Amino acid sequence: MIRQTLSGVLALMLAGAALPVAANEGAGTASARPARISTEALARLPEFSDAKLSPDGLRILFRSRSGGIEHVAYRDVAGGKTSGFALPEQVDLNWSRWAGNGRILVSVGRSTLFMGVEAYKSILLLHDITTGATTIVSREGQGLEGDDILFVDPDGAYLLLSIQRTIYDYPSVFRVSLPDGKMSEIVRPRQPVWEWYADDAGIVRAGVGWEGRKLRYYYRKAEEEDFKLIGAVRPDDKEAFFDIAKVVTGSDDGYVLSDEKTGRQALYKFNYRTREIGELVYGSDQYDIDDYWLTADGKTLEGVSFTDDRDRVEWFDADSKKLQAQIDRAVPDLQAWVTSRSRDGNRLLILGTAPDDPGVYYLLDRKTREMAIVAALLQSLPPETLAVTKAVRYKARDGKEIPAYLTLPKGREAKDLPLILYPHGGPYGVRDKLEYDPQVQLLANRGYAVLQPNYRGSGGYGTEYGDAGIGQIGRAMQDDLDDGMDWLVEQGVADKGRVCVVGASYGGYAALWAAIRNPERYRCAASFAGVADWAAMLKYDRRFFTKKAGASWAARLTGEGELDLTTVSPTPQAARLTRPVLIAHGEDDSNVPISQSKKLVAALKKAGKSDFEYVAYKGEGHGFSDPANQKDWFDRLDAFLAKHNPAG
Repeated sequence: MIRQTLSGVLALMLAGAALPVAANEGAGTASARPARISTEALARLPEFSDAKLSPDGLRILFRSRSGGIEHVAYRDVAGGKTSGFALPEQVDLNWSRWAGNGRILVSVGRSTLFMGVEAYKSILLLHDITTGATTIVSREGQGLEGDDILFVDPDGAYLLLSIQRTIYDYPSVFRVSLPDGKMSEIVRPRQPVWEWYADDAGIVRAGVGWEGRKLRYYYRKAEEEDFKLIGAVRPDDKEAFFDIAKVVTGSDDGYVLSDEKTGRQALYKFNYRTREIGELVYGSDQYDIDDYWLTADGKTLEGVSFTDDRDRVEWFDADSKKLQAQIDRAVPDLQAWVTSRSRDGNRLLILGTAPDDPGVYYLLDRKTREMAIVAALLQSLPPETLAVTKAVRYKARDGKEIPAYLTLPKGREAKDLPLILYPHGGPYGVRDKLEYDPQVQLLANRGYAVLQPNYRGSGGYGTEYGDAGIGQIGRAMQDDLDDGMDWLVEQGVADKGRVCVVGASYGGYAALWAAIRNPERYRCAASFAGVADWAAMLKYDRRFFTKKAGASWAARLTGEGELDLTTVSPTPQAARLTRPVLIAHGEDDSNVPISQSKKLVAALKKAGKSDFEYVAYKGEGHGFSDPANQKDWFDRLDAFLAKHNPAG
């Protein structure tokens, strides 16, 4: 075992905590247009986020930014000075958490060359809040993943860490004592296990790994048992997969999410040893259940989450139900949840957000029954300047009901407005919901109505709705966007002569395809990281799939080969483009490679098209990590729309 002092990490005293802002004040009047929000303010990353209470409830751990540099920070709940440390340059902060009341665990990482290939290496840091010292917890010669913590002792005396002894070994599980960092191996490597899982009592219960194109599950109920193979599952056997990461402490019984019985993801009892699904525990008649979690002792189901038009939590004990109702009454304009609590449950951190509020943290003291603002995520964005988003539904041309979200510009009559269609990425299994989106706020602030359709194929609405998108890329899924425009025109909200489409990833594709397929409808389109050639994208994706899984993905895109992808791809159809387009891409995008946009630009030039703009962002992937690049995109989008679809 080697413990090293973290070179380059500077201890510093941060400025005081972010000043509180009131939630959703200043709605404005119908005649008063809000001030113009700067793109710099909208592109800014949160100044206070990912907050967690210490077990004793006396301190708050959070992410902070100062001078453009990210920090791990902490302070007393009563306020006062904030302490912490900055990260070295070109290092990512993955996560941070408490280890008892006096120590903080932090995962950092960065890209590195590993055997001549670019890979990602993570490192586990231990920070002592008494001494201010930050050290690395590691073993000499360990592999790339150094932060796979399975369990942390509630008192912070030790943790369980899964790491490789050497780069040639499968991972072991080590017990790491704190603060000295001494390691003892408690689970030896086992082929083919790459992921180990422990329950909430600190017992390593399961291991999972790929071998022979099958995912193999090893399991035991107690520490004195040997691990036994309980399942070997092929990647296309979706019903055989289960969430072994949430095994119930001291029991073979647990839970699983499945859509087999109702056509929607619902929660059922499940036996890990026999892999049998039992009785229904909780389900919705309209929406998929997204997640579930257990109580701190790992023995009892505490709650489930799902999304209707906004995120919801269903609690299973009366006290939590009552508490959630009290929180909802206290901040009626926000969606609010308990994100962290002290071990005795007396102090709670609550995060409240809304589409027109980036978020506010509150501290609730259940003994004094006081709830006070701790900090805003973005104190520089006053909520009174932001627009309200509402859930709407409209009928597609085939009668299918399409859920969507409509944001109207403040201070303008909802009549004959310029419209931006803003389809989400994915496309399958993904959806929009009522939440803060800086790009939506940029568009609304500039005077546009914004419609975000959850077109067929979107996730969260059950299997039938998701499967309605099979083979419908560029066809019925695109019709759903056109029909949303028609609906708003019929309502008198949108001006049919002033409509553009903006999107990223699949949404970028949908924007480009809208301008090519229906130039009579749309004045312009803007795409960030959009797919432009589906056949090439499918070929790229197959590198990450097994042969069978790749065939399944291709069948979902084409509808068992019925759809010729070249007929719905912008690059092969580039000669048809007659509308101005804005094209942008991150140079390091591994989801949708930048070649998609480069080849589209080449095809446009070859076809003699000149009414397009193209920008590539160095160092960016499938989204923005640098606020300066995000600001540049917002500036370009703002200017592009003002030129081709002015809001007036």
